[in-house]
Amino acid sequence: MFSKMMPQRREFYDLLEAHSDRLLAAANAVLRMVNGLGSQDAEIDALIKEVHLNERSGDTIKAELTDLLHKSFITPISREAIHTLTVELEKILDTLEDLANAVDMYNIEDSTPESRELAALGADACQRLNRAVLALSDKKRRQDVKAYCQEVGAIETKGDKVYRKAVARLFSDDSNLWAAIKLKEFYVLQEDVLDFCEDAAKTIEGILIENA
Repeated sequence: MFSKMMPQRREFYDLLEAHSDRLLAAANAVLRMVNGLGSQDAEIDALIKEVHLNERSGDTIKAELTDLLHKSFITPISREAIHTLTVELEKILDTLEDLANAVDMYNIEDSTPESRELAALGADACQRLNRAVLALSDKKRRQDVKAYCQEVGAIETKGDKVYRKAVARLFSDDSNLWAAIKLKEFYVLQEDVLDFCEDAAKTIEGILIENA
């Protein structure tokens, strides 16, 4: 009975890694979706479905992690850190799903250079975050984890600049106001992805400090 309360360290890391894998898959699907807007050959509906599938898989993994936390007497890193990181990864997945839903909700038929750049930055940030989570269990790779987290921060800073430029351009010409408002909401979601990635990266950096 007591052994069931003490899962192997690997169980927690495996679930966190699986969660971050779903995150990366969803971000890459969103990138392909944004790049494909306006193209007759793009399978937008299939990509939206792919994002939904990854988000639902993430929900399942989050539930498994939460259940494991409740059952476990000992955890490899602090319970609070595991829970916080899980919630932050789920926030990113939820926002990626919101982006996919926004295409239909706002009837977005084409993308802009800024939305494509923000989508690429979002996929890059999720990739670095995924690499950081994959390396988190290996104490010999602490510097790698730290570097990945710093890269996420740099990507978020770049995204801020792209976002500000995009919004300024939206309202600087004579474009349809309603179309501009809809696209601004889309940009906000893209910026949220980057902000949530940075939050998760900071949590991982905190884990490194706690377990130095």
